[in-house]
Amino acid sequence: MSLLRTPFFERHVAAGARLIDFGGWEMPVQYSGISAEHQAVRRSVGLFDVSHMGEVRVRGPQALAALEHLVCNRVADVAIGASQYAALMNDKGGIVDDLFIYRLGEEDYLVCVNASNRAKDFAWMVAHNPYGADFVDEGDLWAQIAVQGRNGPAVVQSLTDVPVLGAARGSITPGAFAGVEGCLMARTGYTGEDGFEVFIPAAEALPVWERVVTAGAPFGLLPIGLGARDTLRLEARNVLYGNDISDETSPYEAGLNWIVRLDKGEFIGREPLAAHKDNPPRRLVGLTVEGRIPRSHQPILNLDGEVVGEVTSGTRSPSSNANIALGYVKAERGNAKPGNRLQIDVRGTVVAATVVKGAFFNRDY
Repeated sequence: MSLLRTPFFERHVAAGARLIDFGGWEMPVQYSGISAEHQAVRRSVGLFDVSHMGEVRVRGPQALAALEHLVCNRVADVAIGASQYAALMNDKGGIVDDLFIYRLGEEDYLVCVNASNRAKDFAWMVAHNPYGADFVDEGDLWAQIAVQGRNGPAVVQSLTDVPVLGAARGSITPGAFAGVEGCLMARTGYTGEDGFEVFIPAAEALPVWERVVTAGAPFGLLPIGLGARDTLRLEARNVLYGNDISDETSPYEAGLNWIVRLDKGEFIGREPLAAHKDNPPRRLVGLTVEGRIPRSHQPILNLDGEVVGEVTSGTRSPSSNANIALGYVKAERGNAKPGNRLQIDVRGTVVAATVVKGAFFNRDY
């Protein structure tokens, strides 16, 4: 079976990107190198192709009720022109996917889901829609780019007449962008930096890439592949579906307590979530690791050598030159407490690790 390609595929080839199979999509993993791309975003601005992400349009008088039923956050809190991070829930209190809900109108929402879950999420939404809301898979109608970094807003502003520099974090603004009408500019992202994710009608998207590259040239903008996207999100302690969260993970285990609103009324998975709200059996922790770079599925040990958990994501931080990881540990005996000393078995070599609180990187602006 041939791989899917985004509207910007030929631009990636022309830029000399190294391409890989990513969930059935032929995507750039790097252009100039992961470290250089990572630092470009941290120091100035980078351009990402995220057109493989999925979009679901939810409309109608029952749109709000349907979304409230599906996710654990309180969608009623989302004003028109704003967004919300939430989790699509299953009956066990596990995460079907994590997603962004953008409210475009009184009865009009755009839901952005993970690329690997596009078909699964849409099928789940349609199958769990007792309110009769209108769900439409718009994944093929939209291309999407992310312009991330301290100079990202300036680059985006140079390509639109809409005053986005004053837009609030989490806002979504309709308007023309880079000469294309009907775009949506969302001040959201996955890197820990400021910036925008821009939804572009797919049929008209191709010229946008070079227009953004040209506008960003004075700022040293680089195209960014999936490799640096992963190191950036991990430094910011943003979870990755399929690694750090899954159908078997609850938001409370993953440290996503802030997106659960048990007091909003009934929703899928509410009862099992409420049952372990105060005592989840395991917790996702951040770890700094000595000596070797940890990788997913490697055992986490206590100081007595007992296995107490498993690494879900790990890398060498380009910003700090430290080895960092996320992983689940048993909640008992203070395993998840910041400052607790643990160990990781990295391919047969046991190395020291320390539980740390919060993100591994915090921007300075």
